[in-house]
Amino acid sequence: MTDPEGVTDPGLPSLAGRVALVTGASGLVGGGIARQFARAGAAVVLHCHQRADRARELAEEIGKAGGHAVVVPADLSEERECRRLVAAAHDWRGRLDALVNNAGIQPVQPLRGMAAADWRLLQEANVTSAFACTQAAAEVMAGQDGGGSVTHIASVEGHRPAPGHAHYGVSKAALIAFARAAAVEYGPLGVRVNSVSPGLVDRPGLAEDWPEGVERWTRAAPLERLGRPEDIGAACVFLASGAAGWITGTDLLVDGGVSARPSW
Repeated sequence: MTDPEGVTDPGLPSLAGRVALVTGASGLVGGGIARQFARAGAAVVLHCHQRADRARELAEEIGKAGGHAVVVPADLSEERECRRLVAAAHDWRGRLDALVNNAGIQPVQPLRGMAAADWRLLQEANVTSAFACTQAAAEVMAGQDGGGSVTHIASVEGHRPAPGHAHYGVSKAALIAFARAAAVEYGPLGVRVNSVSPGLVDRPGLAEDWPEGVERWTRAAPLERLGRPEDIGAACVFLASGAAGWITGTDLLVDGGVSARPSW
């Protein structure tokens, strides 16, 4: 598969014949993940909540490039909606090989004065939704040939929290721990569970909105650049592929090497 600019796949592991579900696929990172799965040959289920138009545009883009994609809206704050989403993904082609729990929110709010309701809202959106989708997907994957793979999109902030992101950082640390716990219980059923912790991912206008932050990150990164959505997607494709067949319970840092820097 080629992207809209005609750049060919750089060499992703083949996922031909497999089906992947990406939650939050209408967002920047989620879209990048979905594109990489399509480039690897997977049929992709694009979950969205409020931005169905973007998800449909992405499905059309993937289709024009020779891939296969379908859009399934769902409100992941409801457990039954998580189960309905997974069931729809499986029923589309009769199997589900990979789930990427990417959907979530990232508000900025000081810990001092934060209400418990704000805390609970973020944990529900970022952690509980991943729990429900993972549980539903593992039940499906455990009963099929080849098992399956689940990947949570965590964050470097799950390792190194940032001011104003206490609730967010805790949610991402919880996803890393959840991947390990689920890997232990689902491994005997043939289901691998990992997490990916992205660093700062570029978006249109970021350098203008936060020039000092972009400059600090670029200076700290040994690879001297911000991340791109396709960087995160490539990591997810790898973890879902046979190349990662003996990898489970692992958090893969995709941050350009920032975490390798000493913090003292």
